Amino acid sequence: MEIILKEDIIGLGYKNDIVNVKNGYGRNYLIPTGKGVIASPSAKKQLAEDLRQQAAKIAAKKAEAEKRAAQLEGVELVIAAKVSATGVTYGSVNAATVAEELAKKGIEVDRKIITMRDIKKVGTFEATIHFFKEVETKLPVTVVAENQPEPKAEEVAEAPATEEVATEEAAAE
Repeated sequence: MEIILKEDIIGLGYKNDIVNVKNGYGRNYLIPTGKGVIASPSAKKQLAEDLRQQAAKIAAKKAEAEKRAAQLEGVELVIAAKVSATGVTYGSVNAATVAEELAKKGIEVDRKIITMRDIKKVGTFEATIHFFKEVETKLPVTVVAENQPEPKAEEVAEAPATEEVATEEAAAE
């Protein structure tokens, strides 16, 4: 069944897209909730006319989305979470957690436009933020243990020092 979407639905499409969905999904969810209409020939003509008239507005929205995406350029989140001895987090880091951390940095992002898998262990992961139809940003998310903030930096600083001491001891013998 072809449906014209009336709003953005993450995982399906964006507003004014024509998508193919299963009959039950379209008939029982999208159409009754007002999130889509049947893509009849007359509805397609109306959509084409609306898009032609709204081209300037759409371009302005896209430019704004690109500005917001540029704000996130080079931003990397480090989230401290309670971790068990095996490196597994208690609970998970999800889109809502990422949105909260971005808000702390002064960047307001709705959690609904962030897609990622729930993070359940320590490491570096990636979240995708969908600002507009063709404007997406990949955001690196690093989860560290709460009681040991950024152990990698300390290990890197200590490792060369121990090598130098070992080299000096070998030279002394």
